[in-house]
Amino acid sequence: MSIISVKDLVKTYNKGRTKAVDNLSFDVERGEIFGLIGPDGAGKTSIFRMLTTLILADSGTATIDGMDVVKDFKKIRQHIGYMPGQFSLYQDMTVEENLAFFATVFNTTIEENYHLVKDIYEQIKPFKDRRSGKLSGGMKQKLALCCALIHAPLVLFLDEPTTGVDPVSRKEFWEMLQKLKHDFKLTIIVSTPYMDEAVQCDRIALIQNGRFLTIDSPDGIIDKYRETLWAIRSNQMHRLLNDLRQTPGVLTASGFGETHHVTVDPSVLTQESLKNSLAALGHTEIEVTAIRPTIEDCFMDLQS
Repeated sequence: MSIISVKDLVKTYNKGRTKAVDNLSFDVERGEIFGLIGPDGAGKTSIFRMLTTLILADSGTATIDGMDVVKDFKKIRQHIGYMPGQFSLYQDMTVEENLAFFATVFNTTIEENYHLVKDIYEQIKPFKDRRSGKLSGGMKQKLALCCALIHAPLVLFLDEPTTGVDPVSRKEFWEMLQKLKHDFKLTIIVSTPYMDEAVQCDRIALIQNGRFLTIDSPDGIIDKYRETLWAIRSNQMHRLLNDLRQTPGVLTASGFGETHHVTVDPSVLTQESLKNSLAALGHTEIEVTAIRPTIEDCFMDLQS
């Protein structure tokens, strides 16, 4: 059963000249992790701000656990947790003071819902008397998550929670979210520009320019990919990318870390013929491997 239901949502800025959210509809099932995946400016934060009752939509409807985001905004605010993209806690207050303050705002206590935050808070408890503005990025992230959970929300909204934190903290954060989902059946909707984080979600919506490219499970999106995809390396990686883009039969070529990903027309190119073409251009140590696409490959394909 859906706990979030969105129908034909539209949001514009600059007197209607900029359409940030373009007629979007989607549902989030109870107890799932749902991801909004897309680059900066895609419309993710505008969606979050409408669903958390911070701004009004121009048109369309949205409900959370049956409550309308416009008519029932006061009720909704009591039943959701929201962690915005920028650290927004009181930086001159200590860790413990921030947590106690947010519990008080929601007419509860730390003790009443400590079971929800215990595993997370224990990691920052040694710094409980430190002002939050003096915490590291990863510690700020954990404190903000505790404050968003302390009133036992039905839905947790996390707007780009891992942006700007180190890879270890990113990994730890997703482990915490998976545990919250598993132990407390918490519904989590999270946005991120990091395509590799999509696999942490039960379902994702790939978003660009205010529109969804697709909504499905990560595996479901990857299974729909129909292009022939190869990962390629040589001894001259920078020149390789330019040479690939000029090779007949190569449809697209993009850099992906230590390799370049290319889509090809298999009626024109084979792996062996591509190796020969690159060797003729002076490349050595050439490796061409057929690969399973990533979510980023799928995103780029859906944009084209």
